[in-house]
Amino acid sequence: QVQLVESGGGLVQPGGSLGLSCIASLIRFSGNIHAMGWYRQAPGKERELVATITTDGSTNYADSVKGRFTISGDNAKKTVYLQMTNLKPEDTAVYYCNLLRHWIGHFYNYWGQGTQVTVSS
Repeated sequence: QVQLVESGGGLVQPGGSLGLSCIASLIRFSGNIHAMGWYRQAPGKERELVATITTDGSTNYADSVKGRFTISGDNAKKTVYLQMTNLKPEDTAVYYCNLLRHWIGHFYNYWGQGTQVTVSS
């Protein structure tokens, strides 16, 4: 069982910064964590990738956030962070934490409840 708890969302003005955190709680967990990351979903749009980080430190970013967002992780704490700078109104969305589990040759996705990020003046 996997529980993901996000924190850090809120309201920020355009050009501002905001940080998100996500802590994973694992109960009777088999396999290993392959990666953690962040996705977002704006009203009327599909959920999209923001950034991911594997347990060996490899990162992947959506083109729209490259140079503005930074993802980092702490394997021992099972925590992933997203530092967002130069925020734009189009970054407004619900941000979801994701954990990708690898077990016996298969991958399984787990999601947090989501945290709202609103960029507005």
